[in-house]
Amino acid sequence: MAIYSINRTQYIKAELPEVWAFFSNPGNLANITPDYMNFKVTSEPFSGEIYPGQIITYKVSPLLGIPLSWMTEITSVERLYRFVDEQRMGPYKIWHHQHLFEKTELGVKMTDIVHYQLPYLWVGDIAHSMFIKKKINSIFDHRCSVISKLFI
Repeated sequence: MAIYSINRTQYIKAELPEVWAFFSNPGNLANITPDYMNFKVTSEPFSGEIYPGQIITYKVSPLLGIPLSWMTEITSVERLYRFVDEQRMGPYKIWHHQHLFEKTELGVKMTDIVHYQLPYLWVGDIAHSMFIKKKINSIFDHRCSVISKLFI
């Protein structure tokens, strides 16, 4: 039962408050998720600032169009710098996702650091090597492409 990680960095040509407002609003997740995943936020519409303890629920179809429920909790927020979401219910045994933002001369350096573990002991590890790692990377590749077009 390995713990896997993803570390992605992207430079966004925009001001930090604009980037923060976009990524800290759960309603924008569907805009940067591949269409085939049928991603939908099912919790109450978001308004205002995110906060520690905030629960967000989703429906997503990551494999074979089978819908899954997913619940995350915002566990840490440092406004305009970082926030963390952790899965409370969903397809992973562990999902810990740090979103980091840093103002630079090029705009905003955004870094995603994800640590995750799959269920089902060694079966999950085999599935990871066969297709899950590739699927997760393709989702983050899609996000990167969409983000570069959104912030021009």
